[in-house]
Amino acid sequence: MVTGGARGLGYSLAGALARSGADVALLDLLESVPESAERLAAEHGVRTAAVRVDVTDQDAVDAAFDTVAEQLGTPTLLLTAAGITVWNDSVAIRSPEWRRVLQINLDGTFFSATAFARRLLAEKRDGAAVFISSMSGSVVNVPQFQASYNASKAAVAHLAASLAVEWAPAGIRVNAIAPGYFLSDMTRQFTEANPDLAADWVSRIPAGRMGEPEDLHELVLYLASRGSSYMTGQTLVIDGGYTLI
Repeated sequence: MVTGGARGLGYSLAGALARSGADVALLDLLESVPESAERLAAEHGVRTAAVRVDVTDQDAVDAAFDTVAEQLGTPTLLLTAAGITVWNDSVAIRSPEWRRVLQINLDGTFFSATAFARRLLAEKRDGAAVFISSMSGSVVNVPQFQASYNASKAAVAHLAASLAVEWAPAGIRVNAIAPGYFLSDMTRQFTEANPDLAADWVSRIPAGRMGEPEDLHELVLYLASRGSSYMTGQTLVIDGGYTLI
């Protein structure tokens, strides 16, 4: 199960999972999610499913997991990539804007994770969840102001630790990855339109470049695999060294 899987990092990571032979279900609010699932199936020869769903609606998320279970079987891997950010001075942000970021980034992760684990616990099966947090959960990256995003991603990292402890006895592992600046489709469009800001970001990255989606593939596959069977509750930063300085 990949939330936010219709495009961007979510779609790229879903492709990595499909390339490894996993059947993949994409959950997204975008109307293009069925097309994305069909493309993965055609490219990698795996079974796919697509459900259009708002991850902030707990009942809808539960229903989406039921739909996927009927089509592909009970999911044993969850990747939560649905998320948004808002840049604004904090004193200018009103309640709806603040809550929308937390609802998608944090509530959506929690609702997806509990829908995932509920079925595994009932069937006494193990599984692995990988949350997409951010380096912004541990540092305040600049020059943009994004307090709601930073707070939500810090919460996602601690949520991973909390659920990992709760579900470890049942064999359900929960980890998070914390990417730095990555050139997803949307970020690439933004940096091309704002080259000065992009240059500022890159100047702060010791590796001298922004990440490509492919730089996350092997890490996600590791966390999804038996090779990481003794790792749970961790947040792994992958940022080209940004948070080191």
